[in-house]
Amino acid sequence: MTPILEPGFFSSQPVRTAVVLGAIVALVTAVVGIFTVLRSQAFAGHALTDVATTGGSGAIYLGVSALAGFIGGSVIGAGAMDLVGVQRARSRDVATGIVLGASIGLSALFLYLDTTSTATTGATQQILFGSIFTIDPSIVPVVGALTAVTLFAIAAVHRPLLLSSISTELAAVRGVRTRLVGLAFMLSLAVAVGLSSIAIGSILSTALLIGPPATALRLTRSVASATVLACCLGVGTTWLGILLAYDSADWSSSSQGLPVSFFIVAIAFVLYLASGLGFVRRWVGRGGVAPSHPRGPVAPSNETVGR
Repeated sequence: MTPILEPGFFSSQPVRTAVVLGAIVALVTAVVGIFTVLRSQAFAGHALTDVATTGGSGAIYLGVSALAGFIGGSVIGAGAMDLVGVQRARSRDVATGIVLGASIGLSALFLYLDTTSTATTGATQQILFGSIFTIDPSIVPVVGALTAVTLFAIAAVHRPLLLSSISTELAAVRGVRTRLVGLAFMLSLAVAVGLSSIAIGSILSTALLIGPPATALRLTRSVASATVLACCLGVGTTWLGILLAYDSADWSSSSQGLPVSFFIVAIAFVLYLASGLGFVRRWVGRGGVAPSHPRGPVAPSNETVGR
């Protein structure tokens, strides 16, 4: 196993922390990401990553936990987008663009202050691209608790959320409080973005949020199957990225390996490209997961959603 696993991989405390934290983050982003793709809110997810950058850089400047900044910034951004009009299709992009522009401006200010007014080293690298090997193990229980709350929230509203993701008008006719459900989802999305930011950086967290779910939806027919596959792809992508980053320190004379975030983003991108190949879809179908419709995953019927 030496050519695959460099010595000390399993005995390294930073690696063990990264493996556990990465798996937790991959699970919550996969579940939330499925609905993000179904609701065509990938742009909103990307905007929240920039808002998370603002929160994380502001937290570093104020001397508080970066995780608190990522989560707090994302939640505020999600609330602002919902207030401006993210639930209405025509004004969704406008609301997202307004929040995105404001957050980028604040991010530039805080990142400048971080590099010129504080003694924190590598703050920009940590915020934008993550540093999963340097995360304190005491953060893991907090991340686990936030993940549990987010998954519980999604589970509590998953039926009306799925119906409103397919058709807002139909959901309204059937008595779904679409505004409340949408707000609950946006807050869950904000927490997921904040958690992924602590793992692979705020600027790259969209890849983990959108990549595995979009790949899974290409390869499956039902939302349940897509969710399971997205979780497996997300965890596998994260673990393989951690392994390659650890091994990369031995690929050159430099003792410092390549960043984990690079490998995770690259693997997620390759998997998405591969999911479009015909032989991959046929192989997945033989493995017991039904291939998707040529135009995407088949939406569940109204009867299925209503049960």
